[in-house]
Amino acid sequence: MNISNKAIITGISELKPLKEAGGKRTLDLLAESALLALEDANLEKGEIDGLIVTPPTEDSYFMWPSQVAEYLQLSPNFLDMIELGGASAAASVARAVLMIDAGICNNCLCLSGGVWDSQVFNSLDGKKAVMSQAEIDHELPYGPMGFNSAYAMITRRHMCEYGTRSEQLAKIPVAQRVNALLNPNALYNDKKITVEDVLSSPLIVDPIHLLEIVRPCSGAAAVIVSKQPNNKSRTSVSILGFGESYTHNSIVYAPSITDSPVKFAAAKAFSMANLLPQDINFVSIYDCYPIAVLITLEDAGFCPKGEGGNFLENNDLTYNGNLPCNTHGGQLSFGQASFAGGMSHIIEAVRQLRGEAGKRQVKNNNLAFINGNGGVLSTQCSLIMGRV
Repeated sequence: MNISNKAIITGISELKPLKEAGGKRTLDLLAESALLALEDANLEKGEIDGLIVTPPTEDSYFMWPSQVAEYLQLSPNFLDMIELGGASAAASVARAVLMIDAGICNNCLCLSGGVWDSQVFNSLDGKKAVMSQAEIDHELPYGPMGFNSAYAMITRRHMCEYGTRSEQLAKIPVAQRVNALLNPNALYNDKKITVEDVLSSPLIVDPIHLLEIVRPCSGAAAVIVSKQPNNKSRTSVSILGFGESYTHNSIVYAPSITDSPVKFAAAKAFSMANLLPQDINFVSIYDCYPIAVLITLEDAGFCPKGEGGNFLENNDLTYNGNLPCNTHGGQLSFGQASFAGGMSHIIEAVRQLRGEAGKRQVKNNNLAFINGNGGVLSTQCSLIMGRV
């Protein structure tokens, strides 16, 4: 399949992450983000003929795409809801490309977001809301702390198999904090951190420390994918390739906890784009925990399997380094606004490709690799985007 230059991203928006939603609902956040994306794309509401949304966090899933379309007063040719965890945002963009390629729509609005207030989701019921029934039945009774425990097991296994060290993994939150210091919208942009700071922060689930755990928050983000050409957009970004893959839901059924389906998703994306990892100028990778970034870099082909620790040690992942990674600060410093956490990686990649990243602008900004990670390295969606 060749989708190069068939679909472009014409509009983006992202609300500043909120530690508390302040009474706002998911619908409110999505509407605000949708309006900003329309303005960015220079499109009228009536020109949106496709809608893909992620689920709400505090509202009923029932007929959710219809609820959103009605609230936004849209009449799309098709609408859909996608729930692949942290891979949802990237997967929604991929599906928008398919709909445009099929001639079903010309301008597809992809919306992600949600309310994630601490008083709701720090409760047992709140934690269960983001766990599968298999996890509730077979893992929760034995005391695991959800994603923290699962990614801690993956981290420890990678250390045992390949000799990866905590000091190497700590370089990821440190580098991303450097990037966040130049992002006025990041939740944590007021204080530099060091490797020592990361390793001396409280140990939550051995070997993961507090500063290595994503910060949930509230917010929303939007991307408009349009048919090429679209002469209304001041700046366009082309979607060159995408790939998706899945191996398991619960970590209990993972074929290997140190190998991920990123290997297959990324390979499909690179093949479709007729590119290789060494062609990429910067990466935007789902970073719920540092080990997720390391394994993505390995399995996507940026370094050999098992050498991720040494790769981190010998390369600079800051915005002005040799492989800029998560230049908005990543979810570890920017924040994880529910399903919009994954969308933040796409938004930042578009900004960089447009040359609109301000002080954190990368020097070479022709090609970007983006990856969304759903669950515990379960469902993966990779995107390759470039400047038109």
